[in-house]
Amino acid sequence: MPKFTVRRGRRYQATLSLGLLESFASNDMIAERLRTAGFSEVDVEGTGASRSAQAVWANDDATAEMPSQVLSVTEIELA
Repeated sequence: MPKFTVRRGRRYQATLSLGLLESFASNDMIAERLRTAGFSEVDVEGTGASRSAQAVWANDDATAEMPSQVLSVTEIELA
C-alpha cells in the first residue's frame, strides 16, 4: 500500500471507493470514522461505493499507509 503524510492544520480532499458492504454506510458513519482517525471539519458526499471527503488533519504530522478504499488524496487550500 502507498504511504501518505498528513500535516497539522492542512485540509485534504479524498476520493473513496467503498466495498459492497461498506457502500451501505451513511456519509455520517464515514465522517465519524475519519474523526476517530484524527481529522476535524469533516464533510463526506456521495452515495453507494463512490464518496468524496474533505477534512482537516488536527494532530501532529503523521505518515501511514493509505487504506485500500482511498483512491486519491490531495491537499487543498483552507477556505
